[in-house]
Amino acid sequence: MLAKIPTTVLTGYLGSGKTTLLNRILSYDHGKKIAVIINEFGEIGIDNELTVSSDEEIVEMNNGCICCTVRGDLIRIVDDIFTRYENLDHILIETTGLADPGAVIQSFFVDDRMASQLELDAIVTLIDSKHLPSQISSHEAEEQIAFADVIVLNKTDLVSPDELDALESEIRQRNTVAKIFRACHADLELENVLGIQGFDLKNALSVAPDLLIEGDHQHDDSIQSVCIERIGTVDPKKFNRWLFDLSQEHGQNILRMKGILNVDDELRRFVFQGVHMMIDGKPGRPWGSDETRRNELVFIGRDLGTMSLKEGFEACLK
Repeated sequence: MLAKIPTTVLTGYLGSGKTTLLNRILSYDHGKKIAVIINEFGEIGIDNELTVSSDEEIVEMNNGCICCTVRGDLIRIVDDIFTRYENLDHILIETTGLADPGAVIQSFFVDDRMASQLELDAIVTLIDSKHLPSQISSHEAEEQIAFADVIVLNKTDLVSPDELDALESEIRQRNTVAKIFRACHADLELENVLGIQGFDLKNALSVAPDLLIEGDHQHDDSIQSVCIERIGTVDPKKFNRWLFDLSQEHGQNILRMKGILNVDDELRRFVFQGVHMMIDGKPGRPWGSDETRRNELVFIGRDLGTMSLKEGFEACLK
């Protein structure tokens, strides 16, 4: 009987630092052959562009959440990975920030193909220490904490030690067994998140006794995504002003924003990310000599249709 491949699920609410942790894992000199599956909520994939260059196989799953509309895609992708690649040491699944880990866990046990090929190593949940107080009341954030085997209390540099202690206490009320690590920029040792054999089905069933009974999973219908794809050159001054005004006026409703931009026809693409009113940007990978310089942006939040996002961005093009 062939050994099952250990699989780690990275979860956490929008903007918690999942891709940052994924990049750290891929950057380690671990000598493992890893396949990575990235699931995004929007119709276009940004996270693959945000992921460091590596020898690992990276597969994107767009236009839906891994725990519902594209769950069948996950099963097919896993089959394809096993067909194309031999001697895999580990599989990493980075879920969308709106994923319910319970429904993802279910896939490992109710689907015969996944159950025979994969062993769930751990559910690793990233927490945004700055924004958790406003997120924790959401169903998705509650479930991500409750099902976690490892919790990374991330972005600790943005809050005080007393606030961290209070957050950890609140997390413990929802999950008494997970290991909790505090981190800044998702910086922690590989041995704390990979190959830890941390998943315990009994604990998961204590959270959701009907976990292994298949059923539909519904998201908060008020949360939507707006995806923008445009060819052209971005004027940085106009873009910065638009993004600043947008975050000031609608920041509380914008749960997540991220994008790849062609700014001033520079040699490197510009990568920006934001959570609510906090925005960060830096140069990314070089553009290819024959590559079409396409601007790609994703906004996830509430009442996005009232913000005229596409028109606002188009006004930033030269």
